[in-house]
Amino acid sequence: MKHAGTGDFFRALAGKRVLGVNPPVYDFAWFDLWALPLGLLEALGACREIGCDVSLIDCVHEGMIGELSLGRRKIGRSKVERPNSYRDIPRRFYRYGIDREQLRNRLARSSPDAVFVTSIMTYWYIGVREVISAVRDVMPGVPVVLGGIYATLCPEHAKDSGADIIHSGPFPFSSPRVPIDLYDRPPFIPLATSRGCPLDCDYCASKALGGDFSETPADEIIHCLDSMMDIAPARDVAFYDDALLWNRESRFYPLCEHFRTFYPEINLHTPNGLHVSCLDERCCHEMASAGFRTIRLSYEGTDTLTSAASSDKVGEGDYERAVRNLRHAGYSEDEIETYVLAGLPGQSTKDVESSINFVKSLGCRPKLAEYSPIPGTRAFAASAARYPEIISEPLLHNNTIYAQYVAGIPTPAELQELKNSAKE
Repeated sequence: MKHAGTGDFFRALAGKRVLGVNPPVYDFAWFDLWALPLGLLEALGACREIGCDVSLIDCVHEGMIGELSLGRRKIGRSKVERPNSYRDIPRRFYRYGIDREQLRNRLARSSPDAVFVTSIMTYWYIGVREVISAVRDVMPGVPVVLGGIYATLCPEHAKDSGADIIHSGPFPFSSPRVPIDLYDRPPFIPLATSRGCPLDCDYCASKALGGDFSETPADEIIHCLDSMMDIAPARDVAFYDDALLWNRESRFYPLCEHFRTFYPEINLHTPNGLHVSCLDERCCHEMASAGFRTIRLSYEGTDTLTSAASSDKVGEGDYERAVRNLRHAGYSEDEIETYVLAGLPGQSTKDVESSINFVKSLGCRPKLAEYSPIPGTRAFAASAARYPEIISEPLLHNNTIYAQYVAGIPTPAELQELKNSAKE
């Protein structure tokens, strides 16, 4: 077992065949919020630039059984037995994506010199192990590199995955030129204009995953966008940035102008929360005229504890001004969704309810974001001090079960009341 660090292995791949695999998802629920494995695609793009023949098996995307609105997909699922860590959870557990036989058949039709397996949520590692096991059976001797979020945040746990190399952090030769042609019919274009985040919230691993905040020059973003649109014209584009509106004069506004001029029919989406302090009058009008359809705001909560944990990113009056500016730009109340955090260590149910009611008082839609303990964050350390079992078992990081069944705050009944309040 080795940890990639020097990049020698990756340099030696020049001119060879590289297969990327996005594993199936094992979870209680999975909803497509414009999810493509962008990190894996960027790594394959970098390999292509050094002469590699690249290919892709996206177990999730290839399991599509229907289309939802705005470029999202409905993915087939099958009920499976809950793992031991979930044995007392009174909910059904599913496997999302192509079935095991389909996966093995797809692998059997490949003949790579190396396999890159990506990993997303830390608590989705069951799918990662399944893929690596299948690779070992179908193509013994082919080196397997495991990268992505789980590999970065839980490298010790990932040693048991069966991979030859555990790569933590960004791919050493990452390319913004995403090979979207690896999909027969990509449902949307994924786009990241920056890495990391300038803030340092207690519960967020953005810095651990993306390093210090860095931005891609606007002209390079536009070139990559045009290249992808030439290959696979799409009706939807989703931004993966954690700080899309930061330094918006130099990066975001030129991009908005490009969309207005060349892609006026495209729908733009921001599944990650937008910083409300950046939403001044001009920014909101730029977004509306460029075609942004999905607007989600990072509000989190008004109480002192939640605000401090969120880097005090929402100042007094910021949220109200942002909502007012969005309304003036033409967005309806129903189009403005707002993330409200629930289950943060030390946070009370009463505080969450107050935040929900405040968002609703402005006519907007609160969207409950259930806390997940993420290794390497300050909030994880606080959670692990009380519940040390989360250190060795990433399945317990699952936001569906952590607050209710590990921490017990809020209780299942209290959380359901919060969800009902948010939906009213």
